[in-house]
Amino acid sequence: MADHEERHGVSRDQAEEAVRTLLRWAGDDPTREGLLDTPKRVVEAYGDWFSGYGEEPHEYLERTFEEVCGYDEMIVLRDIQFESHCEHHMAPIIGRAHVGYLPDGKVVGISKLARVVEAYARRFQVQEKMTAQIAAVIEDVLKPRGVGVVIEASHECMTTRGVHKRGVSMVTSKMLGGFRDDARTRQEFLRFIGDPRG
Repeated sequence: MADHEERHGVSRDQAEEAVRTLLRWAGDDPTREGLLDTPKRVVEAYGDWFSGYGEEPHEYLERTFEEVCGYDEMIVLRDIQFESHCEHHMAPIIGRAHVGYLPDGKVVGISKLARVVEAYARRFQVQEKMTAQIAAVIEDVLKPRGVGVVIEASHECMTTRGVHKRGVSMVTSKMLGGFRDDARTRQEFLRFIGDPRG
């Protein structure tokens, strides 16, 4: 990343100075040897962690395949690991997503489902919103007969600050179409992903 690079109206120099400000606010000296390159490293890390703002998740789903010999049963990709960041405290959210859909004449490459999860995860998030966003884009682009998304994650804003509760995970789900309307479809999906409710 060049020093003069600007992203979203903020120069790299401005971003690095913001990190120095936070280091001073925390009580340390950003000019000491161990912290000299920290602003540069943090800005580079932010470029990676929040690369999802430069991606359009729906574009990953636009290339589909229709030669599937009439396959119309559930397709499930489970255990898609992701790292995100809480929009309230900027702390990590670490988890896994399970995504399923009932195709209606066309399917998408499975890596594209993982890319959709990544694109939304690499933004500031709340888990509920991320779950809904993934389901909505799949429904909007693929027009399947149903979509199911379940996300399980641990939130470092809860484990490293505040109540300091470790080993706690949050589970959210969004069911659309056949996954919402048909209890058998929903139970099959939950069974596929290893959910005890299935």
